[in-house]
Amino acid sequence: MKIVILDGYTLNPGDLSWDTLKKHGNLLVYDRTPFDSEEIIKRIGDADIVYTNKTPLSEEVIKKAPNLKYIGVLATGYNVIDIVSAKEKGIIVTNVPAYSTISVAQFTMALILEMCHHIGGHSTAVKNGQWTKSPDFCFWNSPLIELEGKTLGIIGFGSIGQATSKLAQAFGLKILFNNRSKKIELESVTCKQVDLDELFAKSDIISLHCPLIESTQGIINSENIMKMKDGVMILNTARGGLVVEQDLADALNSEKVFGAAVDVVSEEPIKADNPLLKAKNCIITPHIAWAPKEARKRLMNITVENLKAYLNGNPINIVNA
Repeated sequence: MKIVILDGYTLNPGDLSWDTLKKHGNLLVYDRTPFDSEEIIKRIGDADIVYTNKTPLSEEVIKKAPNLKYIGVLATGYNVIDIVSAKEKGIIVTNVPAYSTISVAQFTMALILEMCHHIGGHSTAVKNGQWTKSPDFCFWNSPLIELEGKTLGIIGFGSIGQATSKLAQAFGLKILFNNRSKKIELESVTCKQVDLDELFAKSDIISLHCPLIESTQGIINSENIMKMKDGVMILNTARGGLVVEQDLADALNSEKVFGAAVDVVSEEPIKADNPLLKAKNCIITPHIAWAPKEARKRLMNITVENLKAYLNGNPINIVNA
């Protein structure tokens, strides 16, 4: 059995092992594959099993893969796969859910704390000599913010939203959350489900943890920003398309929004003309919330378990059933 991984580098840049997959077939790993249908088809060749993270598998690619029986997505999101064409051809597609929940929640809190304290900026200022030249025993070059008693609005209250809520409440934050389905059982004195307008109006910080679907596309836009408190902080560790980036940049530059922190953008890698690059008080990280080694180990382990289940005739985590 032939197994091809089209873009293995982000999962395993060299600090993990592919050996557990090698046990199940003849494994060929490409670090990266150009987003070119002809090249993708060529690399898949006569493979029985193909893994991809972001390399797209279109209808054309799937139809021209003669032996393909199983597609494993090395991620949770599977929008890069034409799952309808795969199903029509009898190809099972699986994903890896929930492997990065803890990592993304932790990263979200790191972004919140960075916006409140500007730790990196203050460290740079010290190394540039500003503390040495200070007439006082301390100095700060941006506002310092305490979280106790403030309100965090979480849009999307799945596993990551809930994990973020748990960490945030340990810092004394009150939680307002919005979710497509009712989750009354998760409400408490410090955690309440509300509609979006109430979340926008009452939150000091807003964090996105929802999927990118028609109803959430561009949910952070000029109209909704106007419903928010002056000086709100906005975070996005979910999907870049949730934010109308020019609208957020304008709100940052006008100081309607105090600060923003995004780990995802509309086009990745980020384009040089993305308006957030020049916006005031905007932290941008290169889509790394999911990527601690521990999370990638879980991703690898679940990937192998998915394959074992498929080979044993009881596939799990199917996205095109």
